[in-house]
Amino acid sequence: MNVENILIIGGTGKTGRRVAEQLKKKGIEPRIGSRNALPSFDWNNKETWVKSLDGIEKMYVTYHPDLAVPGAKEAIESLTYLAKELGVKKMVLLSGKGETEAEACEAIVMNSGINYTIVRASWFNQNWSESFFLDPVISGEVALPMSDVLIPFVDANDIAEVVATVLLDDSYNRETIEVTGPELITFKDIVDIISSTSNRKLNFHNITLEQYIDGMKKMQLPTDVVWLIEYLFSHVLTNPKNQVVVNDVERVLGRKARTFKEYALETAKTGIWSQVEGQCL
Repeated sequence: MNVENILIIGGTGKTGRRVAEQLKKKGIEPRIGSRNALPSFDWNNKETWVKSLDGIEKMYVTYHPDLAVPGAKEAIESLTYLAKELGVKKMVLLSGKGETEAEACEAIVMNSGINYTIVRASWFNQNWSESFFLDPVISGEVALPMSDVLIPFVDANDIAEVVATVLLDDSYNRETIEVTGPELITFKDIVDIISSTSNRKLNFHNITLEQYIDGMKKMQLPTDVVWLIEYLFSHVLTNPKNQVVVNDVERVLGRKARTFKEYALETAKTGIWSQVEGQCL
């Protein structure tokens, strides 16, 4: 494989590992930016940043858990300044649709003098198989607020393919690419699709946001996680910017974005939704 000077920060995360896979298919071996990588990259330890960026020309940046959280803007500002100082020529930043705080981070990158592409994403399909919506699906009882809100859920594989493309193709420099799925669907629609594709009876319960937050607190989830999820539900889902289908996936990749049902059919085959307390049904 050709070793390219490309760094993927968050290289073991939902999109990062998929971007790495896309690049490897193209014969490119990227550097992975994570705490367990060599060299290590840790957002909380700036001393690790210099070694990770040494010799890097292009980088894909994801911030965990989200650009909206306190401290993200300062971290992105510091990283961007360092990247420019060390000679990084291009940054691709994963951002969130409808997030004011994320847009402040975008502006830092846009005004840095480094070539950039912003990839602004809607909520991920994979939140239902790799993140906080998985446990309720496995339990068979899915209780969520705002059941009537229409959301253009997007597949992480589509995001990764777009990111890999714009990393390598400088014709997308200084652009903001908005990645959404091809349809607007509700939480209730999603639970019905997962129920159908996994051959399971899932019960959907529409609850208030206050009940949902109270439930997370009773589960003793970390305070920052509770804050983030409350923010996403109260500010992002209800933002009109996040309730629009955009065709940028098709524009960049030359094909339509994956539907949620296509994702669900593929995911159901893995058996991830047919578990009960760690056992397959």
